[in-house]
Amino acid sequence: MKTVIIKYQGGNVQSVAFALERLGASATVTDDADTIRTADRVIFPGVGEAGSTMKYLRERKLDQLIPSLEQPVLGICLGMQLMCRFSEENNTRCMGIFDVDVVKFPAKPLKVPHMGWNSLHNTKDWIGDSLDGKFAYFVHSFFAPLNPCTVAEVTYGRPFSAALRTNNFFAVQFHPEKSGDSGMRILKAFLDQSA
Repeated sequence: MKTVIIKYQGGNVQSVAFALERLGASATVTDDADTIRTADRVIFPGVGEAGSTMKYLRERKLDQLIPSLEQPVLGICLGMQLMCRFSEENNTRCMGIFDVDVVKFPAKPLKVPHMGWNSLHNTKDWIGDSLDGKFAYFVHSFFAPLNPCTVAEVTYGRPFSAALRTNNFFAVQFHPEKSGDSGMRILKAFLDQSA
Protein backbone atom coordinates (compact mmCIF):
# COMPACT_ATOMS: atom_id res chain seq x y z
CA MET A 1 0.00 0.00 0.00
CA LYS A 2 1.45 3.34 -1.09
CA THR A 3 0.93 6.09 1.48
CA VAL A 4 1.83 9.71 0.75
CA ILE A 5 2.26 12.54 3.24
CA ILE A 6 1.74 15.91 1.57
CA LYS A 7 4.78 18.13 2.01
CA TYR A 8 4.47 21.86 2.64
CA GLN A 9 6.31 24.41 4.74
CA GLY A 10 4.61 23.35 7.98
CA GLY A 11 5.96 21.04 10.64
CA ASN A 12 5.19 17.57 12.04
CA VAL A 13 5.60 15.74 8.71
CA GLN A 14 8.40 13.54 10.04
CA SER A 15 6.61 12.74 13.31
CA VAL A 16 3.63 11.49 11.28
CA ALA A 17 5.98 9.38 9.13
CA PHE A 18 7.58 7.87 12.26
CA ALA A 19 4.14 7.06 13.70
CA LEU A 20 3.22 5.25 10.48
CA GLU A 21 6.48 3.29 10.64
CA ARG A 22 5.51 2.08 14.12
CA LEU A 23 2.39 0.64 12.48
CA GLY A 24 4.49 -1.06 9.81
CA ALA A 25 3.53 1.41 7.08
CA SER A 26 6.09 3.42 5.13
CA ALA A 27 5.23 6.76 3.55
CA THR A 28 6.59 9.08 0.88
CA VAL A 29 6.73 12.79 1.75
CA THR A 30 6.08 14.85 -1.37
CA ASP A 31 4.26 17.77 -2.97
CA ASP A 32 4.40 16.14 -6.43
CA ALA A 33 0.89 16.02 -7.86
CA ASP A 34 1.33 12.77 -9.80
CA THR A 35 2.74 10.95 -6.78
CA ILE A 36 -0.13 12.18 -4.62
CA ARG A 37 -2.73 11.29 -7.26
CA THR A 38 -1.52 7.68 -7.57
CA ALA A 39 -1.19 6.97 -3.82
CA ASP A 40 -3.44 4.46 -2.04
CA ARG A 41 -3.70 6.70 1.05
CA VAL A 42 -2.95 10.43 1.44
CA ILE A 43 -2.20 12.22 4.71
CA PHE A 44 -2.34 16.02 4.92
CA PRO A 45 -0.65 16.89 8.24
CA GLY A 46 -0.61 20.29 9.82
CA VAL A 47 1.44 22.61 11.93
CA GLY A 48 1.54 26.15 10.63
CA GLU A 49 -0.58 29.10 9.57
CA ALA A 50 -3.62 28.90 7.29
CA GLY A 51 -2.92 31.75 4.86
CA SER A 52 0.68 30.91 3.97
CA THR A 53 -0.10 27.19 3.72
CA MET A 54 -3.02 27.77 1.34
CA LYS A 55 -0.74 30.04 -0.72
CA TYR A 56 1.80 27.19 -0.97
CA LEU A 57 -0.95 24.76 -2.01
CA ARG A 58 -2.41 27.18 -4.60
CA GLU A 59 1.01 27.81 -6.16
CA ARG A 60 1.30 24.06 -6.78
CA LYS A 61 -2.41 23.60 -7.66
CA LEU A 62 -2.70 21.19 -4.74
CA ASP A 63 -5.73 23.16 -3.52
CA GLN A 64 -7.52 21.77 -6.60
CA LEU A 65 -5.94 18.32 -6.51
CA ILE A 66 -6.71 17.42 -2.88
CA PRO A 67 -10.52 17.87 -3.11
CA SER A 68 -10.54 15.80 -6.33
CA LEU A 69 -8.83 12.75 -4.77
CA GLU A 70 -10.88 9.55 -4.60
CA GLN A 71 -8.67 7.48 -2.28
CA PRO A 72 -8.85 7.88 1.54
CA VAL A 73 -7.42 11.26 2.61
CA LEU A 74 -6.66 12.22 6.23
CA GLY A 75 -6.25 15.83 7.36
CA ILE A 76 -4.51 16.46 10.71
CA CYS A 77 -4.85 19.68 12.78
CA LEU A 78 -4.20 22.54 10.30
CA GLY A 79 -4.72 19.97 7.53
CA MET A 80 -8.26 19.41 8.82
CA GLN A 81 -8.93 23.15 9.05
CA LEU A 82 -7.76 23.76 5.49
CA MET A 83 -10.15 21.04 4.30
CA CYS A 84 -12.98 23.23 5.62
CA ARG A 85 -14.61 26.13 3.76
CA PHE A 86 -12.97 29.16 5.39
CA SER A 87 -10.69 29.96 8.33
CA GLU A 88 -10.78 33.07 10.48
CA GLU A 89 -6.98 32.76 10.66
CA ASN A 90 -5.97 35.63 8.36
CA ASN A 91 -9.41 35.38 6.67
CA THR A 92 -8.32 32.44 4.55
CA ARG A 93 -10.43 30.78 1.86
CA CYS A 94 -9.81 27.06 2.20
CA MET A 95 -10.65 23.96 0.11
CA GLY A 96 -14.30 23.48 1.05
CA ILE A 97 -14.29 19.70 1.43
CA PHE A 98 -16.13 20.06 4.74
CA ASP A 99 -18.96 22.59 4.59
CA VAL A 100 -18.05 24.46 7.78
CA ASP A 101 -16.05 27.58 8.69
CA VAL A 102 -13.14 27.44 11.13
CA VAL A 103 -13.31 30.02 13.92
CA LYS A 104 -11.01 31.24 16.70
CA PHE A 105 -11.40 30.44 20.36
CA PRO A 106 -12.41 33.49 22.39
CA ALA A 107 -9.47 34.82 24.40
CA LYS A 108 -11.55 34.96 27.58
CA PRO A 109 -12.14 33.04 29.75
CA LEU A 110 -10.15 30.36 27.88
CA LYS A 111 -6.42 30.08 27.58
CA VAL A 112 -5.53 30.14 23.88
CA PRO A 113 -4.13 28.05 22.30
CA HIS A 114 -5.99 24.97 23.51
CA MET A 115 -2.96 22.84 24.32
CA GLY A 116 -2.65 19.46 25.98
CA TRP A 117 -4.66 16.29 26.54
CA ASN A 118 -8.44 16.31 26.24
CA SER A 119 -11.02 13.53 26.03
CA LEU A 120 -13.01 12.54 22.96
CA HIS A 121 -16.79 12.15 23.18
CA ASN A 122 -19.64 10.98 20.94
CA THR A 123 -17.18 9.06 18.78
CA LYS A 124 -18.64 7.17 15.82
CA ASP A 125 -18.08 6.21 12.20
CA TRP A 126 -14.40 5.53 11.45
CA ILE A 127 -13.28 6.75 14.90
CA GLY A 128 -15.29 3.98 16.56
CA ASP A 129 -17.16 4.05 19.85
CA SER A 130 -14.30 2.30 21.69
CA LEU A 131 -12.41 5.63 21.71
CA ASP A 132 -15.23 7.46 23.50
CA GLY A 133 -13.73 8.97 26.65
CA LYS A 134 -10.14 8.33 25.50
CA PHE A 135 -7.62 11.16 25.45
CA ALA A 136 -5.90 12.84 22.52
CA TYR A 137 -3.32 15.63 22.30
CA PHE A 138 -4.41 19.04 21.00
CA VAL A 139 -2.49 22.21 20.06
CA HIS A 140 -4.63 24.81 18.25
CA SER A 141 -6.20 28.27 18.45
CA PHE A 142 -8.90 27.71 15.80
CA PHE A 143 -11.57 25.03 15.58
CA ALA A 144 -14.38 23.64 13.45
CA PRO A 145 -17.79 23.92 15.17
CA LEU A 146 -20.04 20.87 15.40
CA ASN A 147 -21.60 20.13 12.01
CA PRO A 148 -23.13 17.18 10.09
CA CYS A 149 -19.64 15.80 9.30
CA THR A 150 -18.59 15.63 12.98
CA VAL A 151 -17.73 12.06 14.06
CA ALA A 152 -16.04 12.90 17.39
CA GLU A 153 -16.39 15.83 19.78
CA VAL A 154 -14.21 17.48 22.38
CA THR A 155 -15.05 20.26 24.83
CA TYR A 156 -12.89 23.30 25.54
CA GLY A 157 -15.19 26.07 26.67
CA ARG A 158 -17.76 24.60 24.28
CA PRO A 159 -18.11 21.35 22.34
CA PHE A 160 -16.50 21.36 18.88
CA SER A 161 -15.34 18.90 16.23
CA ALA A 162 -12.46 16.63 17.20
CA ALA A 163 -12.90 14.58 14.01
CA LEU A 164 -14.76 14.86 10.71
CA ARG A 165 -15.74 12.55 7.86
CA THR A 166 -17.35 13.02 4.48
CA ASN A 167 -17.07 10.30 1.82
CA ASN A 168 -13.35 9.45 1.41
CA PHE A 169 -12.18 12.47 3.42
CA PHE A 170 -11.25 11.97 7.08
CA ALA A 171 -9.87 14.57 9.49
CA VAL A 172 -8.82 15.08 13.10
CA GLN A 173 -8.15 18.30 14.99
CA PHE A 174 -5.77 16.59 17.43
CA HIS A 175 -2.36 15.12 16.68
CA PRO A 176 -2.63 11.31 16.47
CA GLU A 177 1.16 11.03 16.19
CA LYS A 178 1.41 12.61 19.67
CA SER A 179 -1.64 10.92 21.21
CA GLY A 180 -0.17 7.63 22.40
CA ASP A 181 -2.24 4.47 22.02
CA SER A 182 -5.39 6.40 21.05
CA GLY A 183 -3.54 8.15 18.25
CA MET A 184 -2.07 4.93 16.91
CA ARG A 185 -5.55 3.38 16.87
CA ILE A 186 -6.81 6.40 14.89
CA LEU A 187 -4.01 6.13 12.32
CA LYS A 188 -4.59 2.38 11.98
CA ALA A 189 -8.32 2.98 11.52
CA PHE A 190 -7.52 5.37 8.69
CA LEU A 191 -5.02 3.01 7.04
CA ASP A 192 -7.65 0.25 7.20
CA GLN A 193 -10.17 2.29 5.17
CA SER A 194 -11.02 0.81 1.78
CA ALA A 195 -10.49 2.91 -1.30
